[in-house]
Amino acid sequence: MLSEFKAFIARGNVLDLAVGVIIGAAFGKIVSSLTDDLIMPLISLITGGGTDFSAKYIILGGAEKVQAGMSLAAAKAAGANVFAWGSFITAIINFLILAFVIFLIVRQANKLIPPPAAEGPTEVDLLAEIRDELKKK
Repeated sequence: MLSEFKAFIARGNVLDLAVGVIIGAAFGKIVSSLTDDLIMPLISLITGGGTDFSAKYIILGGAEKVQAGMSLAAAKAAGANVFAWGSFITAIINFLILAFVIFLIVRQANKLIPPPAAEGPTEVDLLAEIRDELKKK
């Protein structure tokens, strides 16, 4: 079983996948920083919030546990039921940035990698064969 596992790991696809996961995780951190440190503060400034946009929330329950101006983390720690809409919008923006970058990478890879050659007869060969069979009858 150990030799089968070694053979599985040594295959190129598994190693490529491992490298892709590691690079993806690192790129995800870069995108999170871009969103958290650059994009969301600008959105907060534009919308007049002036504070961290991802910390915006609405108290759904346990309002007596939350003091005015309490951070999202502190409100959750106090046991309040919160609707954290700011962090959800931040996560959506992170996803859209990652999805767009992946789209660009895949689109570029499709341009660089030629499509696989079709095996067997071509469409013209098949049509010629059909024509020849019809002529025989």
